[in-house]
Amino acid sequence: MNTVPEKKIYFASDFHLGAPDRTRSLEREKLVCEWMDSIREDCQELYLLGDVFDFWFEYKQAIPRGFVRLQAKIASFTDAGIPVHFFIGNHDMWIFDYLPEELGVKLYREPVERELQGRQCYIGHGDGLGPGDRKYKFIKKVFASKLCQWLFARLHPNFGIGLAAYFSRSSRATTGDSDAVYLGDEKEWLVIYCKEVLRKRHIDYFIFGHRHLPLNVKVGERSNYINLGDWIRYFTFGVMENGEFRLKKWEKGKSVDFFEE
Repeated sequence: MNTVPEKKIYFASDFHLGAPDRTRSLEREKLVCEWMDSIREDCQELYLLGDVFDFWFEYKQAIPRGFVRLQAKIASFTDAGIPVHFFIGNHDMWIFDYLPEELGVKLYREPVERELQGRQCYIGHGDGLGPGDRKYKFIKKVFASKLCQWLFARLHPNFGIGLAAYFSRSSRATTGDSDAVYLGDEKEWLVIYCKEVLRKRHIDYFIFGHRHLPLNVKVGERSNYINLGDWIRYFTFGVMENGEFRLKKWEKGKSVDFFEE
């Protein structure tokens, strides 16, 4: 007897396609597509929480070269009626209308609150939230300005995309391995931010990317902060089933629990 699989909601972030070079990026893109093939049958919705691309800028008649496998896979989801929610990250903040128009994704520039499977969820990339990092918050405002975007669009794509990709790689190199260390509840900006939100209203799951470290942190009696990790080191993703959230890892062609029970 054929049975209909229970529908699940999937979350992933920080693929950083394009980095550090074409060969390794392509290997990672193929893994992402392999994972997407595996979830398609039981996927109710897919949330991509930013930094899908290590750099992205849309000219009126040109986009960055590559990533066609992922774009085709996303289009196959939306063509099949599976909603794909695409959140802007700090590396791909210059996504405009190409992905919504060509791939049918729903694009978000700010965190959103959603009730999913009876749970109140707060979802976003995670950059610029919480205290500190004033330098980045200022730079983000500059990059988000129409003037900055107009000026960058004046650069020829061969030069502009190459220049931006260089600075993107330099930014990540500066960070080094610091993302791999949990700093403690009192120093993790997103943990502090989650607790600030909880003072105003209840949230069951805060779901973010950006941090690159897979996390499931208790921030309230009935509230958890989830960080999805990345697809550079951890190959992790989130899945919600019957209102319960789990972090999983794509490993050797199958999904396994990231945190052992």
